[in-house]
Amino acid sequence: MRLTRRAVLAAGAGALVGGRAAADVNMNNLLAPRWFGAAELEDRARRLAQFPHDPPGRRVPASINGLDWDAWREIRFKPDGNLLDSPNSRFRLQAFHLGHLFKRPVRLNLVRGDVAEPIAYSANDFDYGHHAFDPPLPADLGYAGWRMNYPLNKPGVMDELISFIGSSYFRLLGRGQVYGLSARGLSIGTGRLDNNEEFPFFREFWFRAPEEGADPANDKLVFHALLDSPSITGAYSFELHPGDVSRIDVSATLFARRRIEDLGIAPLTSMYFIGENDRHYNDRNRYDDYRPEMHDSDGLKLHLADGRWIWRPLRNPQIQELSYYHTTDLRGFGLMQRDRDFSHYQDIDLAYQQRPSYWIEPKGNWGPGRIELVELATKDETADNIVVAWLPKEAIEPDKPMTFAYTLHAGLDFSKLSQLGRVEHTFNAPVGALGAVREQKHHGARRFLIDFAGGELDRHLAKPESLQVVVNVTGGKTIRSFVTPNPQLPGVRAILDVKGFPTDTIYIDAHLRAGDVPVTETWSYRWKVE
Repeated sequence: MRLTRRAVLAAGAGALVGGRAAADVNMNNLLAPRWFGAAELEDRARRLAQFPHDPPGRRVPASINGLDWDAWREIRFKPDGNLLDSPNSRFRLQAFHLGHLFKRPVRLNLVRGDVAEPIAYSANDFDYGHHAFDPPLPADLGYAGWRMNYPLNKPGVMDELISFIGSSYFRLLGRGQVYGLSARGLSIGTGRLDNNEEFPFFREFWFRAPEEGADPANDKLVFHALLDSPSITGAYSFELHPGDVSRIDVSATLFARRRIEDLGIAPLTSMYFIGENDRHYNDRNRYDDYRPEMHDSDGLKLHLADGRWIWRPLRNPQIQELSYYHTTDLRGFGLMQRDRDFSHYQDIDLAYQQRPSYWIEPKGNWGPGRIELVELATKDETADNIVVAWLPKEAIEPDKPMTFAYTLHAGLDFSKLSQLGRVEHTFNAPVGALGAVREQKHHGARRFLIDFAGGELDRHLAKPESLQVVVNVTGGKTIRSFVTPNPQLPGVRAILDVKGFPTDTIYIDAHLRAGDVPVTETWSYRWKVE
């Protein structure tokens, strides 16, 4: 029997059993238990890629389609509900209701052994607040996404640990953290000037029932997902470990429907509105806000094949900017929130100082490619304007599957990733101190002040004169550079005066050395003269 596109979609977990097509595949028996395994899921993704994309869905009833954000959020899964049907497990699976922006249904399945049983939508699982729907919502409406609750911070208190909702977006928390940035399963065309980005979609999930009575230190949750979009399909496996630094191991096999040259692996999305390194043109006062800084992440951290550790402060540019870091064997990358000082944010409700950092650690050699950083202009803190992903050098082709794996870590402190001193602050200002009439003025110049502290640098603080700042500038020139102690950290402040031309984009990097030995990570910056 040859499977049709509809049969492949309808088969759920079991398009193939024992290498042969299932004879009972049809749209009327979706709730029947089916065989499931990672190999079956991969084969289903491969077969699905042989057909044109068929978006999931049904027409969302008008009564929920028109809900705004606040009205949609009134529809909540009942607090004590658990779709895992595992009363002794510390994990509780709950669902998000369709409506507002979330109009594509997601299928959920529970796997026991080698058998997957679909989880049926039930209106009784939700508290609808003041909403009364007439006519009633369809009995097979489906879900918009899901979240997993877990006693992350206090025994017996169920906190939200991870959530998947909207395209392939997901968010993960470790202990003491609040939601900020997001991860994604895949990106296609991020940063295109024509804004024609494609958003792959996790259309179905399979959860393996957690083992009951296990030691909390060894708690883990295993689940799988089918990704789909007009250009690609994918079979994903996840292994989630909650903790102070929660981590999730991700592995995937992708099948392209067309040639894709701008495929983003392990993409991260965040928000940067105002921070300490903003240019004067941001003019904070015009935003009429009491908060000095607003950002979910303040920098991009990289570990490249040549051993370099790079810190790239994020910016809110006037227009979209793209930055690239090429490497042959990526060691790691992440969007980080280094600034943990509440006084720098002054936001009691949003708690920016508790937003997690995400660190991506590739498994195996991903080969040649580049990290792409997209920085978009934003006028407030409600828009995610930062995207970073790994783009392989070679395009993915139809009939040539791509596999990759990585671990995503969600934590507050990643200072131990490297023994090198790290960038604590980045500031910039006009060249020359105010009132310093003897200091020469330079048109088209800017002063950058970078504070380094910690790690190997600490051993040299007693003799700061042994330190040199190494500066490289592309598109401009260094007027002068020097280092001075910063006892407030304690650490060292490097001061760079850089000159460029109004039409040029200037790329600057700097690090501190003691003799021939680097003692800090490399500060990397992009600046355009105005």
